[in-house]
Amino acid sequence: MPMRFLLSVSLGVSLAGVSLAGVAMADVPKVATDITPVQSLVARVMQGVGAPEVIVRPGASPHGYAMRPSEAAALEQADLVFWMGEGLTPWLEGAIESLASEAHVVELLGAAGSQVLPFREGVEFAAHEHGEEHGEDHAEDHGEDHAEDHAEEEAGHADAHDHDHDHDHEGADPHAWLAPENARAWMRLIAEELAEHDPDNAAAYAANAEAGQAELEALSQEIAAELAPVQDKPFLVFHDAYQYFENAFDVTAAGAIALGDAAAPGPARVAALRDMAEARGIQCVFSEPQFDPKLVETVFGDAATHGVLDPMGSQLEPGPGLYPQMLRDMAGAMATCLGGAS
Repeated sequence: MPMRFLLSVSLGVSLAGVSLAGVAMADVPKVATDITPVQSLVARVMQGVGAPEVIVRPGASPHGYAMRPSEAAALEQADLVFWMGEGLTPWLEGAIESLASEAHVVELLGAAGSQVLPFREGVEFAAHEHGEEHGEDHAEDHGEDHAEDHAEEEAGHADAHDHDHDHDHEGADPHAWLAPENARAWMRLIAEELAEHDPDNAAAYAANAEAGQAELEALSQEIAAELAPVQDKPFLVFHDAYQYFENAFDVTAAGAIALGDAAAPGPARVAALRDMAEARGIQCVFSEPQFDPKLVETVFGDAATHGVLDPMGSQLEPGPGLYPQMLRDMAGAMATCLGGAS
C-alpha cells in the first residue's frame, strides 16, 4: 500500500509538471511573418523563447504567391502577424483579414521611425540621397505624404525617359528590410509588441532585441568598409529592390532591368538599358535566384560580369542568423563583381 501511494503521488507530480510546462508554452504567442528576412528579425527577438512561422517559403518571390495549406494554417493560428505590408505582398492582405482576423497585425513599413523611400522610375536612376532625411520625415508622419510627393517628382523626371510599362509604381518602395537601420528599429518594435502579449518574457525579448541591434550596428560598419573601395562603380540590378541597401552603404545602382514589382521589361526598356550600360561603361549586372537569370544573359551576354544578389536569403537556413548573413552575402557579391570591373 505505501509503495502504491508513493507511485501515485510521483505520477501525479509528474503529470502536473507536464501540465504546467504545457501552459507555459501555450502562453508564448504564436507568430506568423510574411518573408524570411522578417521572420529572421522576429526569430532573433524570440530566441530562446519561441519560433515564428514564415508564410512565403524560401526561394519564392513575394510579389506573387499561392499559400500552401500549412502556411494558411500558420496564419490562421497566429496571435501576432508581422509583415512588410500590401506593397510587397498585395495578395496577403485579404488572407490576413480572413484567416488572421483575431490576430494583432503589425505592418512594418508603416511603423513610426521607419525609413521609407518612393519607387524609382525610368531606365536610369537619379543619384540617390542618404536615408536619414527620409527616416526623420517618416517618424513624423509615417512617410505616406512624403512618399506620395516624392513619387510625383520622380514620375515627372521619369517622363523624360522611355519606359514602357502599364503598372502604377507610385508610393513607397516596400523592400525596406534591406536598410539595417530599419531592421534595428523594427527589432525594438517587435520586442515591444511581443512583450504586450507575453509580459512574462518581456525581459528576454528586450535583451534579445538590444543584442541583435548591436550585432547589426557592428555588421553595418564591416560592410561599409568592405564596399568603400567600389562605391564609385555603377551597376545594374535585375529589379529595383536595392535602394535601401544602396543608401545605407553609398553604392550606386544605375538602373534595373525590371521595375520594383519585378514585371518583365518591354523591348524599349531593354534597348535603353543596353545603350545606357555602354555609354556609362557598366560592367557588372546582378540577377536574383528568385527569377530566371536568362533575361540578364539575353540583355547583356558576355558584355558584363554577372553577379547574384539575393534580397530574400533564399539559400540560407531560416532563423535568427539569416538576416545578418543575407547582408554579408549581398555585400560580398557586390565587392566581388564590382571589384573585378575596371
